[in-house]
Amino acid sequence: MLLVFLIVLLLPYLVTPFYRAGHPVSALMAWRWLKGAPVTRPWIDLAAMSPSLPRSVVGAEDAKFCGHRGVDWGALREVMDDAEDGEVVRGGSTITQQVAKNLFLWPGRSVVRKALELPLSLWIDLVLGKQRVLEIYLNIAELGPSGQFGAEAGSLYAFGRSTSTLSPREAALLAAILPNPLKRSARNPRPGVRRLAGVYMARGQAAGLQRCWSESRGF
Repeated sequence: MLLVFLIVLLLPYLVTPFYRAGHPVSALMAWRWLKGAPVTRPWIDLAAMSPSLPRSVVGAEDAKFCGHRGVDWGALREVMDDAEDGEVVRGGSTITQQVAKNLFLWPGRSVVRKALELPLSLWIDLVLGKQRVLEIYLNIAELGPSGQFGAEAGSLYAFGRSTSTLSPREAALLAAILPNPLKRSARNPRPGVRRLAGVYMARGQAAGLQRCWSESRGF
């Protein structure tokens, strides 16, 4: 049993280098396939996307994406402080942590999952690099109400066209429905989603993120 446990524990670390190429699927996608539920995921390379989309998503989900190494320790400490003070716990997961969770772990909040997620996120960032992590995330995130996974499927459902042609406003609307596309809609956005889209569109054009794109990571 100990050997089986170690194999299961180490398997994501062994598999991660193979994700430098190819079109990985998330655990949720695989689970839906096994249940016979609909899954739509046309892969699209990062370079083929409208530049507004990855910038809006980073602005929405992980503003320090270019600066950390898979885990934003400052944000994590703030979440822990909030929990100790009895405040509502905010999401402190980076895009890399979400990739680790979606590819190898399970949804929901638990200390066990977070303990597995943190070192795995550091490994994923080291092995795959920022561009590939972002590309995978944008192709496995759930972005529609009926099994649409990835930015391309989400864009086709919401706007009827590819992510390569999205305007900054449309890209920000897609970013605004994360992480709950079952309750939020880019196709028929409510005022709250439209407000978030405006915020994320501005963040995507912020000077710090522009420097990240042009200098830090070569986006």
